[in-house]
Amino acid sequence: MARKIIRLAWFVVVVIGIGSACQQKSTPKPRGYFRIDLPEKSYQPLEKLYPYQFEYPNYAKVVPDTSKNAEAYWLNIIFPEFNGQIHVSYKPIQDNFNMLMEDSRKLVYKHTIKADAINERIFYDASKQVTGILYEIKGNAASPLQFFATDSLNHFIRGSLYFNAKPNQDSLAPVINFVEKDVVRIMETIRWNN
Repeated sequence: MARKIIRLAWFVVVVIGIGSACQQKSTPKPRGYFRIDLPEKSYQPLEKLYPYQFEYPNYAKVVPDTSKNAEAYWLNIIFPEFNGQIHVSYKPIQDNFNMLMEDSRKLVYKHTIKADAINERIFYDASKQVTGILYEIKGNAASPLQFFATDSLNHFIRGSLYFNAKPNQDSLAPVINFVEKDVVRIMETIRWNN
């Protein structure tokens, strides 16, 4: 008899639990990302320590590239708030212009495995003797923006944007779009120190 009462009590508890659970409506929560506060745009000139000059954002730091493969006049533009950086390399042109152009193109198109698209934007300023291309690499590529600029005679610089995070175009899109304007400003303000 005691067993029947215990079973009946459990049955009542389960029925009440199921009945009350059916009355609650739950809604799935959408996937979210951290809010990113973007700073005001303002720029400053690069010091004249390099054979090139450009304007870079005030919220970024420029530091010499100290990696083991770094060469003279290489630098990194670090964005501490975004956990990212633009690697800038420089090569003097000495009968190697075609090789530099081809190396730059290969480095961009290595990302086709992960890229959904690669858009090219051409820059040309005859008064400053600057020609270049900005590559927008769409998708979950490791480097969403790359560029090069040259005068075709003496100077060749190349830049690549990287984040210290797993590539995710959905979460990084606002920052990439924000930094892309800075890269455009860099390319528009490049000047050669002869």
